[in-house]
Amino acid sequence: MSNKAVLLVNLGSPDSFNVRDVRKYLDEFLMDSNVIDVPWLIRALIVKGFILPKRPKYSAKAYKKIWTIDGSPLIVISKKVKEKLINQIDLPLELGMRYGNPSIALALKNLKNDNPKLEQVLLLPLYPHYAMSSFGTVVDKARSELSNRYPEIKLDILSNFYNNKLYINALSESIRPFIKDDYDHILFSYHGLPERHLKKTDPTKKHCLKVENCCMVESPAHQYCYRHQVFETTRLTIEALGISREKYSISFQSRLGWDKWLDPNTESQLLKLAKTGVKKILVVCPAFVSDCLETLEEIKIRGKEDFLSAGGEELILIPCLNDNQIWIETLSKWINNYQWQVLQPE
Repeated sequence: MSNKAVLLVNLGSPDSFNVRDVRKYLDEFLMDSNVIDVPWLIRALIVKGFILPKRPKYSAKAYKKIWTIDGSPLIVISKKVKEKLINQIDLPLELGMRYGNPSIALALKNLKNDNPKLEQVLLLPLYPHYAMSSFGTVVDKARSELSNRYPEIKLDILSNFYNNKLYINALSESIRPFIKDDYDHILFSYHGLPERHLKKTDPTKKHCLKVENCCMVESPAHQYCYRHQVFETTRLTIEALGISREKYSISFQSRLGWDKWLDPNTESQLLKLAKTGVKKILVVCPAFVSDCLETLEEIKIRGKEDFLSAGGEELILIPCLNDNQIWIETLSKWINNYQWQVLQPE
């Protein structure tokens, strides 16, 4: 038994590609105030009145295309990461999902039951970049569960790792085999965000999307700026790999709703690149550490169809870090070398 433990958290997935399970999952996801950040009544009207009546059927078909014999790719991969990581660290470890199963609540319950003297939990959100709808909501949920169930347990948080040398090395090495052969272009496709989220999480309230070239101008806002952080991840990765400026671009995928989102949109970028003569394109999705619906269906299937229809000839999706050994070693180093908060005596 230990007085310290680790909680890995990933996004989550429906229990199956059954429409009912997908609807339940989307309801939990979209009703999160960190995702659709409007008053509850308006959010409920949007989600339950406009989105849930139709979208679950569409999403269920998409999930069915990528579902494996063992289940959702994201869940299967995350469990493999957990099992490999357990053998490389000296602390108890559990896996939770922000939405769906296994839940954060269940993961904390398992840690507490197995370690009755548990005093501290290290939360490791599996998101390289800060966004209120990803990293932020995981932190909020973990804090809420601990406060309600185990107020005596203190929460440590491993910060987002978009520019961490070990992460950049792991990401770069996962890409390197794919750039050894000839290719025309590599697209860094990140999960999209509505611009209002960047403005909302800007602690200065006067920098993000308000200052010219805001992501390049030093500011405290960068600690919480998703756009700045994905630009940095890309810059550090292309420097590590020696990719020239004209060979890569950045885009943002997975738009939802009517607000203005970060540009350029991945779908539009794929069409544009194909129409300007790019024949062989590589696509990497660094916002995700595990392959999931957004990579396997949105890019590998639909993105490929769009690219080929516009004149492209080959689209290759570079797999996420998944359970690659270099990624497992990176995670284990972060955990084993973590400097825990010093607890003060009561």
